[in-house]
Amino acid sequence: MNPLATQVAEIFREQSGLEPSVYFSPGRINLIGEHVDYNDGFVMPAAIDKGVYYAIALNDSDTIRFYSIDFDEFFSVEISAIAKAGGWKDYVLAVVKEFELLGIQLKGFDCVFAGDIPRGSGLSSSAAVEGGLAFALNDLLGTGFDRLQLALLCQRAEHNFPGVQCGIMDQFANMMGKKDKVILLDCQAMHHVYFPLQLDGYSIVLLNSKLPHSLVAGEYNLRRSQCAEGLAVMSAGSKVNGFRDIVPWQTIFDYKDTMSEKAFKRCCYVVQEIDRAERASQLLQQKDLIAFGELMFETHRGLSELYEVSCKELDFLVSLARAKKEVVGARLMGGGFGGCTINIVKNEMVETFIHDSTIAYKNALDIELEAYRVQTGDGTRKL
Repeated sequence: MNPLATQVAEIFREQSGLEPSVYFSPGRINLIGEHVDYNDGFVMPAAIDKGVYYAIALNDSDTIRFYSIDFDEFFSVEISAIAKAGGWKDYVLAVVKEFELLGIQLKGFDCVFAGDIPRGSGLSSSAAVEGGLAFALNDLLGTGFDRLQLALLCQRAEHNFPGVQCGIMDQFANMMGKKDKVILLDCQAMHHVYFPLQLDGYSIVLLNSKLPHSLVAGEYNLRRSQCAEGLAVMSAGSKVNGFRDIVPWQTIFDYKDTMSEKAFKRCCYVVQEIDRAERASQLLQQKDLIAFGELMFETHRGLSELYEVSCKELDFLVSLARAKKEVVGARLMGGGFGGCTINIVKNEMVETFIHDSTIAYKNALDIELEAYRVQTGDGTRKL
């Protein structure tokens, strides 16, 4: 068993005296298709080998007890008194609340959890926290929900207590991921296909800007409302029902003078990214990593200039990658305003790339860079 999983289980036994079931809930990467899951686009995520470990057992009471090792905080609540509590607590309490809203008879439980995903890194630690608890409760309470139902439950949970109006991508990848596979998810039809992630001779390297992003700060929800504003303008008196109806994407310019500048920029990015994601899936299946990487750079430019969710630190890291021949593609990943860049790097040059980037980042911005090599993995599961 993973050392962190062993630690979580041991701490659980010390605190509760019970024997736990242990679960792993992964973070995710997204190769392309950023900020379009809530705009009915296409995304290309994969679960990874980093995530959140849970030890949990029913406790024959009406009390729910949590201990977050990462925050070194305890929290307990009576089942009858579940409500928002702030911070990390809202992510777990929201999941419990969703089971209650579905009419599930809740039981008290003890729970200890910890993760090896850096918080605010853009690897969706929130979905990992939600998914692990939802999967465990589904197992322990015998509720019989399938993985898609659990993903949708976790999405609703994040909408409610934490208040992040996220799309489905993070929770879907968390539940549905498969090792050595990438998911092409149609977020409009909720149709998905798997295909092998064949990065022959290349590795996925994440560079952590060390600026933790906070989607709850309001910028994420603002972008979503700006997209809705633009879509409403385009839908008025036309056959446009969604961003997928803007084909070819260049016809977005027909609407430039009918909406606010901000709404137009957001909509322009969305229709471009939907087009990129469709092309990218074909290129990846054709093993054309060079052309695929160019689309990653294009996505970053759009996120920075049109969607405006980048920052000088992320732009600096992508510009570093752009100048390196060993890097075929790079972009910011996740909500933005911090977190990680995702880079596709030649295997034999990974250590050199990390070393050079670390020095350049420190010299330019006086920030200690963190880097991780990640691999794809299976979705949330019992260990």
